[in-house]
Amino acid sequence: MMLNAVLLSSVLGIVIFATLMSDRDSSPASAVSPRIPVLVELFTSEGCSSCPPADKFLQKLDQQPIPGVHAIVLSEHVDYWNHIGWKDPYSAHFYSERQSSYARRFELDSVYTPQMVIDGVRELVGSNTAAANKALADAIAVPKLAVHLNLTSANSKVLQAHVETGKLEPSFGVREADVYTAIALNRTESQVSSGENAGHKLTHVAVVRELNKIAIVKLGQSFSKNIAFDQEPTGNARLIVFVQERQQGKVLGVAQLPLGRE
Repeated sequence: MMLNAVLLSSVLGIVIFATLMSDRDSSPASAVSPRIPVLVELFTSEGCSSCPPADKFLQKLDQQPIPGVHAIVLSEHVDYWNHIGWKDPYSAHFYSERQSSYARRFELDSVYTPQMVIDGVRELVGSNTAAANKALADAIAVPKLAVHLNLTSANSKVLQAHVETGKLEPSFGVREADVYTAIALNRTESQVSSGENAGHKLTHVAVVRELNKIAIVKLGQSFSKNIAFDQEPTGNARLIVFVQERQQGKVLGVAQLPLGRE
């Protein structure tokens, strides 16, 4: 009888401990922390042999592997590699100009690929995962301007969405900021037949096809607007909206909305 009592006491102790642990794990304190959105821009080119590792790293970031970070990625294909044997089908001079603006802001001697820019304030070699992880950790420690996106209507050719931001408070340290919209293809593939990547099949995520400044938000104000744009025939796209300090400075807030099927 004494042995049975000891066993019963042990079993009850285990049950009570398991119940307490279950209650602790389900408490709000142990809930998963929300992810903080961070804009990650990669300047890349299919004509650059150093770029595929950075393209793959961007694909990994797009899968959200870092706790607390919602990496909103953009692949911006520059055109200054196009004369060296392969014309990147996703390239545009606009992205080269955007990268040049960053180079001037970061006081770099020249542009280069692959270059990653995080929240407009940190630049690094796009394949340097350690530096990127450090920059992302720093980025989520900075207060963000709220950006909200909602799809309001859609048909076979046109999509409409509502964009709304929080108020530009003095704490952000800027008097006004630009509001940008970007349409990016979720996934693309290329079979490169010439140039430095000849013979390779390259894949990309979030390939920017349109990037437009749609408004300026001023200190003490918020922004709200309905926007319309053409839908990609395959639905293979996403909408990104971000608010950036004027003269292409720090990104104050960013949000993303999937469009159609992957």
